[in-house]
Amino acid sequence: MKRPIVGIIGNQYTIDDRYPVHASGTMNSVALSCVAGCMPLIIPSDPDFVSVDELLQTCDGFLLTGGRPNVHPQEYGEPETEAHGTFDRARDQITLPLIRACVERGQPFLGLCRGFQELNVAMGGTLHPEIRDLPGRENHRMPPDGTLEEQFALRHRVAFTPQGVFHRLIGAERVMTNTLHGQGICQPGQGIVIDGRAEDGTPEAIYVAGAKGFTLSVQWHPEYNAASDPVSRPLFEGFGDAARAWARGQAEGHLKSA
Repeated sequence: MKRPIVGIIGNQYTIDDRYPVHASGTMNSVALSCVAGCMPLIIPSDPDFVSVDELLQTCDGFLLTGGRPNVHPQEYGEPETEAHGTFDRARDQITLPLIRACVERGQPFLGLCRGFQELNVAMGGTLHPEIRDLPGRENHRMPPDGTLEEQFALRHRVAFTPQGVFHRLIGAERVMTNTLHGQGICQPGQGIVIDGRAEDGTPEAIYVAGAKGFTLSVQWHPEYNAASDPVSRPLFEGFGDAARAWARGQAEGHLKSA
């Protein structure tokens, strides 16, 4: 049986300071292939190479990946500062209109970390440049040293809205997640529902109210250890179901029963 094609939003890197590449973490492909049951396809996220229309016609869904560069603050009406870090303007030019088109069409996507932030900005929301600088907030950034296991370790709780979309999909009202981000939601965009928060109040799980398709997005990285993590697995399984429904010509929301 033909698997649905999920486009993985790739990031730009330079190998050995001289060889430019578009790439994605292998764990993204593993989660999509082995858990979601989809065929992963890495996208060179640059309007010089691909267009939003081509992507919409080629893929059955999209994985909005994490990445070190942040969404440029110009996209939400704020000046650039050192606190905003580095940027990838080519990715901004692809993902933001792609997200809006998917919401309109009902085409599914799953947002992870930067992808979570891209969804909020695409819908007109804003971002804090540095969560840990806000009063009462914790440091959500990746530990600077250690193995992958240590950097992606479960570090804080997220509480979902009781009987909300995430609670029903994952089957738990409170879960443990990793945390590897510096920025976070300031003002939610149009239709953005904050369905999960960290213990310090930081938004961690969102979706678009009234969307015809799957728009779930999380601030953490569920692609790590997705096959065996009880929080990650249902997220990718639900996304895979939505991608298969789209491939059959049907838009499917966040839960089959919703």
